[in-house]
Amino acid sequence: MKIGFDNEKYLKQQTAAILDRVKKFDNKLYLEFGGKLCFDYHAARVLPGYDPNVKIRLLQELKDKIDIILCIYAGDIEKGRIRGDFGITYDIATLKLIDDLRKRGLDALAVLITRFNSQPAAAIFKNKLKRRGIKVYTHGIIKGYPADIELAVSKEGFGKNEYIETKKPIVIVTGPGPGSGKMATCFSQLYHDHKRDINSGYAKFETFPIWNLPLNHPVNKAYEAATADIQDFNLVDPFHLSAYKETVVNYNRDVEGFPLLVRILKKIIGEESNLPVYKSPTDMGVNRAGFGIVDDEVVKEASKQEVIRRYFRYNCEYMQGIENEKTVERVKGLMEELNLKPEDRCVVTPARKAAEEAELKGKGNKGIFCGAAIELPDGRIVTGKNSPLMHAASSLIINTIKTLANIPDEILLFSPNLVNYIAKLKEDILGAESESLSLDETLTALSISAATNHTSEVAIRELRKLSGCEVHMTHIPTPGDEAGLKRLGVNLTTDAIFSSANLFIT
Repeated sequence: MKIGFDNEKYLKQQTAAILDRVKKFDNKLYLEFGGKLCFDYHAARVLPGYDPNVKIRLLQELKDKIDIILCIYAGDIEKGRIRGDFGITYDIATLKLIDDLRKRGLDALAVLITRFNSQPAAAIFKNKLKRRGIKVYTHGIIKGYPADIELAVSKEGFGKNEYIETKKPIVIVTGPGPGSGKMATCFSQLYHDHKRDINSGYAKFETFPIWNLPLNHPVNKAYEAATADIQDFNLVDPFHLSAYKETVVNYNRDVEGFPLLVRILKKIIGEESNLPVYKSPTDMGVNRAGFGIVDDEVVKEASKQEVIRRYFRYNCEYMQGIENEKTVERVKGLMEELNLKPEDRCVVTPARKAAEEAELKGKGNKGIFCGAAIELPDGRIVTGKNSPLMHAASSLIINTIKTLANIPDEILLFSPNLVNYIAKLKEDILGAESESLSLDETLTALSISAATNHTSEVAIRELRKLSGCEVHMTHIPTPGDEAGLKRLGVNLTTDAIFSSANLFIT
């Protein structure tokens, strides 16, 4: 993979920027962490070379100076909001985040459930955390927030919220996704601190959009594609331009909310305070990601590919009833702005060709014919197609590891008897309609075979090389295929076509 981003350069500048900011506020800073704290795969895709866990490395370097508060919106728990990259709900993502922090020698000081109104699922989540020894706090709904500043910054507003005692100079406030209530949490803590004569401050750590790249740079367009579902868009920060005569990029929600945010901050810290007040939303940020870019052309191309991935994702989610037409139209517009078409993703055409070959081979047979393709690290393309024996994803992965291990096509990686027994179990015992193996089932069969078959053992080692590879399928994967592909860590896109006429697919 061509590298476009230098993690060490970024870490050095980012750490210095945060430490410099905390000094401006009596050595107490609430730092709102936007985006993904762990496993930031969007950043890794658009900035080739970016470590998906570089923010965790940053926190490890600041370990002795930070407390961590995790926020989660009660409404997201109640409706089971999904984090797309892992396919898990926000409450489970919060538990996973705590585990991920602990594995790296860090821990969450507390979990805060925001806009809590005794929602049943949120109350259960609260009890679950408390019974596992995790500190849990709740904040209620402040009527009129943020517009009603007088109420928000009062005993009946932030004053009613539980105060979280912190000891370290930097308090990281993060959550499983957008809308978790991170900013309101920071303001609530600031309010209570200033009542205690602690002159704390606020700053924002948001990787995207990258403020010192041009407005129409593909990295910033990729951010717009990633947030097409919430209709975010980038613009020149007018406040920064007015104050400093410098053109920088921010996004609509931060710009629109800035005047109100400044009024809230001034109300909290007091009009006569000597603490610095930001002149622009860009001033609030401590983002140094742009300074980590070492090859702009590599980054541009990677970002364009991410826009195409989002195009496929939103089209599939539209077919599944998750997304609306407005989101699909938004990402189509971004494709047009960058002069992109779906086939500019190199695995799309080979996957569709494989599906056509499957259809020709199976002419006269009933069913839907699926194709899949993967781009290997060295640029080679491998394809697979469905058959009565295997799903297209299963065929693809078997063909790929054979290719990587230089195993001839005619050599089998597991016995036909093993496949027959699995098919018999599925059909006769479990009552499944499809006998062909999903990827999850294929990987299990492969691991069983590896115990007695050295060739299978050699092939299975090649699976590690698939992480980060580009994959396209002509049909939306079944749950068993999707789970297997996620475990392998590939970047998957699919055409917005279902793999079966059945409405319920296992």
